[in-house]
Amino acid sequence: MTTAGKRLMEHARETAALEQILGRLGWDQETVMPRGAAGQRAEELAALEKVLHARRCDPRVAEWLDAARSEDEVELAQFREIRRAHERATRVPADLAAEIARLTSLSQGIWAEARATNDLGAFAPTLSAVLRLKRQEAAALAQGGDLYDALLDDYEPGATGADLAAMFAGMRPRLVALRERILGSTRKVPGLRGSFDEAAQLGISDLAARAFGYDFSCGRIDRAVHPFSSGSGLDVRITTRTTEEEPFGCLYSTIHEVGHGCYEQGVDRAYLLTPLGRGASMGVHESQSRIYENQLGRSRAFCGWLYTRCAAVFGDMGVDGPDGFYAAANRVHSGFIRTEANEVHYNLHILLRFDLERRMIDGELEVADLETAWNERFEADFGVRVDSPANGVLQDVHWAVGLFGYFPTYTLGNVYAGCLFAAMRTAVPDWESALSAGDALPASNWLRESLQRHGARYLPRETVERAAGTPVTVAPLLDYLEDKFSALYRL
Repeated sequence: MTTAGKRLMEHARETAALEQILGRLGWDQETVMPRGAAGQRAEELAALEKVLHARRCDPRVAEWLDAARSEDEVELAQFREIRRAHERATRVPADLAAEIARLTSLSQGIWAEARATNDLGAFAPTLSAVLRLKRQEAAALAQGGDLYDALLDDYEPGATGADLAAMFAGMRPRLVALRERILGSTRKVPGLRGSFDEAAQLGISDLAARAFGYDFSCGRIDRAVHPFSSGSGLDVRITTRTTEEEPFGCLYSTIHEVGHGCYEQGVDRAYLLTPLGRGASMGVHESQSRIYENQLGRSRAFCGWLYTRCAAVFGDMGVDGPDGFYAAANRVHSGFIRTEANEVHYNLHILLRFDLERRMIDGELEVADLETAWNERFEADFGVRVDSPANGVLQDVHWAVGLFGYFPTYTLGNVYAGCLFAAMRTAVPDWESALSAGDALPASNWLRESLQRHGARYLPRETVERAAGTPVTVAPLLDYLEDKFSALYRL
């Protein structure tokens, strides 16, 4: 590597280390930070964001990039990611970046309180302010191009809103048709019944995390209002949530976040604290969390193992053995909450949010009209009228913290997961027998070797296509859903 290349990588490593500190402050804020510290934490985050913005915009970065020379594929990928981050950062004024960091830190606490008290009016002015700043950021990034695409590029480089809208439109008819067939079936699947000790839920979640290979020597599980994962490399933390009435929310939130955590822990350590030492995109990240949670975690094989552990702790759960537990874990019903949605309904939740946030960023929809737009779309898609803001527009933290452009990566992740699962079943023929014994490592190790270890070395779609061995299409996901739920509901 040339001298310029070495200086570029040294700068990038220090920047990555500071980004990890910023992420740790965010993790602390959502888990253990005292409520009274919110104002101070907002100033801390804004100050650190200013430092990071200055480093990303440092004019020496462009000079080093111009002077750096390499034929090595990994080095070229590192330079590609540095150039991309530098070009995006230089388009956004430092004061705007800092103000977004400050406001979204405050907004998170305001949202949490509004959600707890079911009071959209208490949050709406703050959300309007966040939206205004994100529109400014989008305009700075887009430079005359599509505003939403400019924000989407933060989470899924290379994707466009138009391409995703076309993909989602192709999925919708089969999803809606499957939903109608299931809801019209005479087969009725009961949910779990009983009271489920929250400490016991966390204990079983711990076992499930270990079954999938989450490394607790470099990670931990804590509680948060909205489950999330944070960090990369040697410090990867996840969170979950519990309620006494329903353990699946805890168990599958944990497995979902373990998918994120294992991805970050699985990246080649040679990439530690470099631009390649993280997931390729949020869509690829979601492919890992969704395949862990659904194709593996909600499989009949793993549900059988999980049932034994739950029954030993909780006793009678109101279901008929392992088969009843498996059915309950995959029960289809028109619930309000995205994170608790079954696989059939989940993507309909995402399509709703995707369409609304595109309109918000483009200026077609204001916060004052958001609740009405949300409720009308939800009733049309799910056949149920939203009964409260907490079960509707207030349920997700994403817009509160400025993550416009993030939502479509969930469904894109499901599409990626469908492609990967089809390949994994061929490559790991004993995956079901291992899962039935509570051993998810054969599946998780295949994902680590085929995809996770590469980090951001390849572009997002290339990362998935190299692992799956086929082009990305929606067909594997839709085929999997139809096969699974046709059998479950005897269609």
